Amino acid sequence: MNRRPERSNERRRRTKKEDPERRRPPNPVQLNPPPPSQRHLLAVDMGLRTGLAIYGPDGRLLSYRSKHFGSLSELRKGVGTIIRESPPLGWIWLEGGGDIAEVWEKQAAHRGIDFRQVHAADWRQCLMLPRQQRSGDIAKREADGLARRVIAWSGAPKPKGDLRHDAAEAILIGIHGAIEVNLLDRVPKL
Repeated sequence: MNRRPERSNERRRRTKKEDPERRRPPNPVQLNPPPPSQRHLLAVDMGLRTGLAIYGPDGRLLSYRSKHFGSLSELRKGVGTIIRESPPLGWIWLEGGGDIAEVWEKQAAHRGIDFRQVHAADWRQCLMLPRQQRSGDIAKREADGLARRVIAWSGAPKPKGDLRHDAAEAILIGIHGAIEVNLLDRVPKL
């Protein structure tokens, strides 16, 4: 029984000694951020069912999709992959909060990407009339039509089937973000 605690103590001592010596290589994204002409915006309507939309440097929607994560641990693994597979990102705009938002925020900070968290009321006020926001259900229905107009305006591929509400809301979070970070100077005529 005495040997086991000694080994774990030795491991702890070795680990403590090695930690300061172990250095991570510098993050290339932080050292060499993409030039403004190549920065994209990733908009996220988060949850285990997540809506994603990518906007290009010209402020137009490039792609959108819905991704289902079976669990929080699956989401933690998937966020890094989503960011790595995205074009060079300057911004991540996310609607939501809690543990899931922290996962996105940490990944963005690690990569030197500007992270902004918004509430539905923020982007809805910018893009919808008061009558379109009377309730959450009405706003979700209105979001579908508005997102389809953004898709058409951007020249992005039309949805093959139904447009999921999380993808529609990610599209609208993204257009709001594109205006706020000056990719667009105003809401386009949709």
